Parts: sequence; structure tokens; C-alpha cells
Amino acid sequence: MENRSYALMTGVFTIALLVATVLIGLWLNRDKTELVPYEIVTTQSIPGLNPQATVRYRGLEVGRVDEIVFDPRVTGQILIKLSVDEASPITTTTFASLGYQGVTGIAFIQLDDDRTGSPRLSTGGERTARIPLRPGLLDQLEDRGLAILEKAEKITEQLNVLVGPENQAVIVGAFASIDKTAQAYAAIPERLGPTLDRLPGLAAKMDTSLDSFNALSSSATSMTRNYDQLAIRLQAPDGPIERLNNAIGSLGAATSELELETLPHVVQMTDEARASLRAVKRTANSLSERPQSILFGAPGDAPGPGEPGFVPPTK
Repeated sequence: MENRSYALMTGVFTIALLVATVLIGLWLNRDKTELVPYEIVTTQSIPGLNPQATVRYRGLEVGRVDEIVFDPRVTGQILIKLSVDEASPITTTTFASLGYQGVTGIAFIQLDDDRTGSPRLSTGGERTARIPLRPGLLDQLEDRGLAILEKAEKITEQLNVLVGPENQAVIVGAFASIDKTAQAYAAIPERLGPTLDRLPGLAAKMDTSLDSFNALSSSATSMTRNYDQLAIRLQAPDGPIERLNNAIGSLGAATSELELETLPHVVQMTDEARASLRAVKRTANSLSERPQSILFGAPGDAPGPGEPGFVPPTK
């Protein structure tokens, strides 16, 4: 009996020690973090999100999801109630989105902020602050995937219109035209063959012409040099141009002397010759009218009015 009572007391003491150890461990490991309530309001779908899900602020764990319920005041709206560490920097510009852990698909709340330095968002008491939920990566991929599918559908419809019977006929005609054009271009080298065969001869003639042109250019250069030497000789101080200028000056002086001295005498002699010719002409006229004047002399002048022998003229 004593052995049994001793074993019973040992068992009770062991169990009590284990319970005390567990209680002390729980007390030492209890969560001393002060949590404050927040709410997330959304009309989006939240697949994979469950109560007790993790709440992270830029990757750091700051709380958990307490409850997910429908908003009794707005139909179709979902309320996600959170408990977040009071020291978390939740501000008026903080927003939430859904994140997923690896390949398991377990969702969690990811908190982020548009900017730093915004005022803190107060919560607690009768009014729980609300944080907006933005579309997550999967939601964005879904929306963009739908948009891409719509565009792909439109492109497919346009391709169906493009390859319709009428357009097929146009495309076939275009290919036929391209085939004809290719055949025409294929015949061009055959036509160009004779011309290409003549190119070496033309090149040789061009070389000969270039040589002749170079020789002509050399001759023109020599002629230009001769002209330059001739011009230099003509413009020399004792050259032909200087002598010609002197001769022109001497001729000008002789002409001036002739105009000043000889021409007046010539003009006087001319006037005297004219007077002599007039006298000879008058004498010849008198002789032709009165030849007897050679024997009897020239008749006297007729008396004028008031002189003896004056006879008035008759009408």
C-alpha cells in the first residue's frame, strides 16, 4: 500500500510540474503587442483570404485578419476587420491589396502607402477607421488579360474580314502582278547583256578621250602662259603699248597744230577762190549776153530816177 501511494504521489507531482511548466511557458511567450482595429471596405472578390490571415505593412507582419463579413448597410460590400499593431505607420494615404504566398495561394493583406509623411489615421472607440482596398496583382492581370482578349477578338474579326472572298481575289491579283513584274525584271539582264559587253570598249574610248582632254588642257595651259608673257612684254615700260601711246600723243599734238595754224589759211584761201570764181562767172555771163563788149567795152550804168535820160519802166 505504501508503494502504491508513493507512486501515486509521484505521478501527481509530475503532472503538476508539467502543467506548471506549460503555464509558465505560455505566460512567458504571451503576446504583449497592443492591437488597434481597422476595417477594409471593398466590392472586389477576395479569393484565398480567411480569418487569421496575416496583415503585412510593406512586407513586415503587423497584425491579422479578425473577421470577414458582409456590410449590413451596403448590399454587396464586404467588410474585412483587422487587428493591427498600434505602432504601425497607418496614415490617411495608406491602402491595402491582396498578396499571395508562393505557390500555396494563401492570401494575406498587404498594406502600403502612396507617400511618406502623411498624417496618421486615428481609429478605435465608436468609429473604426477604414482602409481602401486596391486591385492586387492577380486582379490587374485579370483585367489586362480581359482587355487583351477583347483586342485579340477584334483583331481576329478584322483578319476574317481581310481574308474574305473579295480581299482574297485582290490578294491573288496582287500576287499575279508581282509574278509578272518579277518575270519582267528577270528579262532585264538579258536585254542589258549587249550593253554590258560594250562597256569595256566604251571605257577604253573614255580613257582615250580623257588623255586627249588632258593633252588639250596642257596645250591650253601653255597657250595661257604664252599669252601671259606677251601681255607682260606689251605692258613693259619700253614696250609696244608705251610706244603706241607716245605716237598717239604726237599725232594729237600735230592735229592740234594743224587746226590752230594751217586751217585758218586754208579757209581764207577758199573764200578768196570763191570770190574769184564768182567774178569769172559774172564776166562769162556778160560776154555771153553782149559779145560786142569786148570791142566797145562794157555799157554804162542806166540812169536812175531823177537823172537825165531816165525812162520809167512800162507795165
